[in-house]
Amino acid sequence: MTDKTPTQLADEAAEAIRAINHLTQGSPRDDWQYPGDVYSLVANLSQMAMMLPQALEQASRFITDLNEGGHLRSDKDQLEHDLGEVLYGLDDARNAAQKLYGSLNRAHNGLGPIGYKD
Repeated sequence: MTDKTPTQLADEAAEAIRAINHLTQGSPRDDWQYPGDVYSLVANLSQMAMMLPQALEQASRFITDLNEGGHLRSDKDQLEHDLGEVLYGLDDARNAAQKLYGSLNRAHNGLGPIGYKD
């Protein structure tokens, strides 16, 4: 699929969101002036949110497997506490991503019948 690492791809995704934030602020542009433009943006963001829980679950599973294999340590000498924070945070983020997907999907459905009026 790609020769990039998961970290590199996540960096590109973050950069893409930063670029979206920059391009969607302010005045309309040739490619950002109609409700259909927002419809497409929200559809793509919804798709991203739909896939986030899987990525977060797989990250959680990976860190758990590393721990079970005895490959982790904590600089603070409190590995179990730190791992608890990691796993709690990833689970919380997964739940938030599922909620985000639902909200974006609702917004996308609401945008469907909306059109531009001169």
